[in-house]
Amino acid sequence: MRLRLPELGASEDSPFPPAESAWRDPNGLLAWGGGLEPERLLRAYAQGIFPWFSPGEPPLWWCPDPRMVIATDALHLSRRFRRELRKQRWTATADRDFASVIEHCARLPRRGQRGTWIVPAMRRAYIDLHQRGHAHSIEAWEDGQLIGGLYGICVGQTFFGESMFSLRSGASKFVIASLCQRLQAWDMPLLDGQVESEHLASLGFAPIPRPQFLSALQSLTTGGKGAGSWLEHFGELACSALGSD
Repeated sequence: MRLRLPELGASEDSPFPPAESAWRDPNGLLAWGGGLEPERLLRAYAQGIFPWFSPGEPPLWWCPDPRMVIATDALHLSRRFRRELRKQRWTATADRDFASVIEHCARLPRRGQRGTWIVPAMRRAYIDLHQRGHAHSIEAWEDGQLIGGLYGICVGQTFFGESMFSLRSGASKFVIASLCQRLQAWDMPLLDGQVESEHLASLGFAPIPRPQFLSALQSLTTGGKGAGSWLEHFGELACSALGSD
């Protein structure tokens, strides 16, 4: 029997199907259609749902099982990596150059991937969310040059990572570690990496069952830092702050 994928309504407040119904698709595909309006996107993330589609496709909405996450107080940096950090003159900032981070994420080639899923409509939508204070970027700098970064959505006490890039070996781990340190200080215990990958696993992310993830979101999508820029709140974090044993 072939199951029909639900189509979202045109109105930005049209409801999503229950995230649990994504079990019908092995990859967690939940629905299609609708738009990328700010309110729709924020409701989606709060329910554990995110958009992901290729050029020429309508918006596709996903809630995979398992979910790749990391507890912000559980990031482990090996002694070897800490030693490497002490040799670097990198700094991490937040919301200093969101547009450049999303542009790098969209343009840099990925192993085994043709093109990008960060299509122009996605870029516009997340830049809009950034301007409204809901989407944030973390940047890694070396002598004033952008060498790595990530961007994602903050809802309550959860940060939903969308994409990252690295132009120097170790820069993505430095960015993740910097973000985890700040999130932990802000009492935000969960960083979502969405889908399983070897790269995320190498950074310390681990898969958890979708029901466990959705249960956690019920208490974590309220409170938190709220809307607004992280530029001043995050500050500038040097490698020395993470490289000490």
